[in-house]
Amino acid sequence: MAASALQVLDDAVVVNSLEEAIADCHLVIGTSARMRNMPVPMLDPVACAGLVSGAMATQDVALVFGREISGLSNEELHSCNYHVHIPVNPEYTSLNLAAAVMVLCYELRMAILKKESAPLFPEQMPGGKDKREEWDQQPATAGELDRYLEHLEKVLVRLDFLDATNPRQLMRRLRRLFQRIQPDRMEINILRGILTATENKLDKPERSPKD
Repeated sequence: MAASALQVLDDAVVVNSLEEAIADCHLVIGTSARMRNMPVPMLDPVACAGLVSGAMATQDVALVFGREISGLSNEELHSCNYHVHIPVNPEYTSLNLAAAVMVLCYELRMAILKKESAPLFPEQMPGGKDKREEWDQQPATAGELDRYLEHLEKVLVRLDFLDATNPRQLMRRLRRLFQRIQPDRMEINILRGILTATENKLDKPERSPKD
């Protein structure tokens, strides 16, 4: 019902899960009013806007907002590289969904305007080259990381390193590790290649010293 916003509604894509929504994204930032028992790296709205404005030229970025009533679940938040928290009045910590979206969009707009008027890095001056564009590979997407972690979990079970009946928080902590370092596509391919080589070795029968 907002003026001039029909294109936003017309372009909206509805999917069945968060995993499907962020599968092709390189950087995923979740929003939450509540602190969690196993936190992911924390940002405030200004830092979030600075990170997104710097990444969006070369990466697909997702800002993930939770449900109006209950927000994001722990599982959903752990699908994100970062957690952004809006520091509101501690006596009333919950914002309406629309208000939270507005705060982050405003900070992102201000970060972009600041970047356009006064580049944050000397390398971004006219004629200069942004050093971040010199990286030789695209960051891995959320979907590629998901597939790697599924592969890793399978191998860890075969190695008896992970007890499938009592996994505790091992895979969640490993996910947080990889989301924090943000491996690129080639690095994920190398890691998956190592897992495949490990599986091939496990599949070969043991040879005796005599053989």
